[in-house]
Amino acid sequence: MRKLLPLLSTNPHGGGRSALTCRYRCGDACFHEVPNTSDNEYAGDLIAGVLSRRSALRAAAVVTVASAVGGAAVLGEAPAAEAHAGHGHRPAKADGARGLRFTPVAPNTADKVTVPSGYSQNVVIRWGEPILRGAPAFDAEKQTAKAQAGQFGYNNDFLSLLPLPGERDRQVLVANHEYTDEVLMFRGYDPANPTREQVETAWAAHGLSVVVVEEERRTGRLTPVSRHHLNRRLHTTSEFRVTGPAAGGDLLKTSADPTGRRVLGTLNNCAGGTTPWGTTLHGEENFNQYFANGSSATDKRYGVGTGATERKWERFDKRFDLAQEPHEVHRFGWVVELDPYYPDSTPRKRTALGRFKHEAAQPRLTADGRPVVYMGDDERFDYFYKFVSSKRMKKGSSRAAREHNLTLLDEGTLYVAKLTGDSPGEVDGTGRLPNDGEFDGSGTWIPLATGNVSHVPGMTAEEVYVFTRLAGDKVGATKMDRPEDVEPSPRTGRVYVALTNNTDRGKAGKAGADEANPRNLNKHGQILELAEHWDDPSSDGFAWRLFLVAGDPDDPATYFAGFPKEKVSPISCPDNVAFDPHGNLWISTDGNQLGSHDGLFGVAVQGGRRGELKQFLTVPKGAETCGPIVQDRRVLVAVQHPGEIDGASVEKPASTWPDGPGKIVRPSVVAVWRTDGGDIGV
Repeated sequence: MRKLLPLLSTNPHGGGRSALTCRYRCGDACFHEVPNTSDNEYAGDLIAGVLSRRSALRAAAVVTVASAVGGAAVLGEAPAAEAHAGHGHRPAKADGARGLRFTPVAPNTADKVTVPSGYSQNVVIRWGEPILRGAPAFDAEKQTAKAQAGQFGYNNDFLSLLPLPGERDRQVLVANHEYTDEVLMFRGYDPANPTREQVETAWAAHGLSVVVVEEERRTGRLTPVSRHHLNRRLHTTSEFRVTGPAAGGDLLKTSADPTGRRVLGTLNNCAGGTTPWGTTLHGEENFNQYFANGSSATDKRYGVGTGATERKWERFDKRFDLAQEPHEVHRFGWVVELDPYYPDSTPRKRTALGRFKHEAAQPRLTADGRPVVYMGDDERFDYFYKFVSSKRMKKGSSRAAREHNLTLLDEGTLYVAKLTGDSPGEVDGTGRLPNDGEFDGSGTWIPLATGNVSHVPGMTAEEVYVFTRLAGDKVGATKMDRPEDVEPSPRTGRVYVALTNNTDRGKAGKAGADEANPRNLNKHGQILELAEHWDDPSSDGFAWRLFLVAGDPDDPATYFAGFPKEKVSPISCPDNVAFDPHGNLWISTDGNQLGSHDGLFGVAVQGGRRGELKQFLTVPKGAETCGPIVQDRRVLVAVQHPGEIDGASVEKPASTWPDGPGKIVRPSVVAVWRTDGGDIGV
């Protein structure tokens, strides 16, 4: 299970990503100076030493963390969940927690999606497949902006699969399209001189897709229903509404929109979330890379460059040139809410949730029905946040309930997290135990703004929402190692934070390991587990501990919730997380530094097998695993940027997935199911 492969050629600054990935996904963010230059406490100053201690105390199944902030939050073992009633027949015996009883996929570098024995798969939908009426079939040699505007977008990331009442065996698939790889899209592409048609095609390939899919009842196979009336494409020139407390403010006004309430486009949509009221949330992440000629201190804090961009969009639309439209960049970096059941509705950018590099946004409800949204800012040394709505969700599908629920994310309080360790000054970065022989920690949620009221001295409420990173700097939020997906368990209420990596930790002039991160030059990442005080998501405090520290299980600086490391799959660079119907956590990776391709992993978070991590699949060469959805009888993943290897192009492809030699490489969505029709992992 733990066989490792020789390390692939990778970008040393990007935790396993190729230089091509760095160029097109995030504008070479890892090669630039870290935007956060504040002296706030670093999460790496809070956790180190836990790993050796965990190994020494492996026999202890429970680590209790008593909160230092009023209340009785205790982060111990979650109660065992009831067995989930499944159906179908169990395949050849495989050990594991319920939902994880499959034979793990071995690390590999195959140019395909590799799944466990006894499982089958199909490509649900590819980049360029027509989904709107009038859209032509995909033609790799004749791509146009008009065609792409009616076709499934590029580089699918977050996925949501929603029920479709009244249409048997059909569901609504919503997908993010994060960014474009022009060198892998257009034959003969010249990065220094893109054509208008190429640029406008890329504009149309960004954004969101809504497409109805139909399932084959005897298997988990899904196929798109083209030209369904709910199918929709939203892209760089689609209209979006700005709502919430910053809407209409001076910082959001431009020459094209003097109201500050209407924006064209959504950019770099990474992960997201699905709300209890039936909408989807989409995080605008590395938006900074699309804007040229940044000059202000706030531009710098958000990583906006001072010169031309990689894609040269500013040549074709002045809004991407900040020398001409300095406020246009402020209109990106938000969470977008989409109602996929109303194809004529205008999606909304929710300013109450703050502006930063949103990886995802996943809500849960308080006991009295108010949504709480957890969010990570995917940057080295940046923060994680939550938003607590002041309104209660209305149940039902009436028009009145829908209209009310579409206001839930416009009013409430935005918070940022501060973590505290219990052994300051004792850890030297070697993993030596502190004097107390234990690992514990607590945290507080620091309020930033409530409605039009700022809680940050020296900043107005509008400034807090538009420059949320600066607000976090001012209140002393804890610096984290690229907080990406933040997901609450629907069973236990525990919150899991995927911290992908931070290869800058411990470098000269940078913070080193202490009590909040276990390793300097962290290239493998980790996952934190939080418990809100009294299991109340609106609480102002929480307890926290390490759940998983990724890497080679033979490395003493790894940890799998105390589970024997010789019985787990190796994992590197956790990115997105999701839960299955049994309460297990599933983890997709991005930038594997162990020599294998990225993949999808399942891990038990409670019971006697807590920490047992098993690899379910791997993706093709150059690809990242995104958008995991784990249902009773189906797993969906978005295979993003296959073939994204340094030096690759249309003429010299690094991957031939999914259609084989002679065909252009195409990001796609894949469904996996048990061949015998039974439930996943039971």
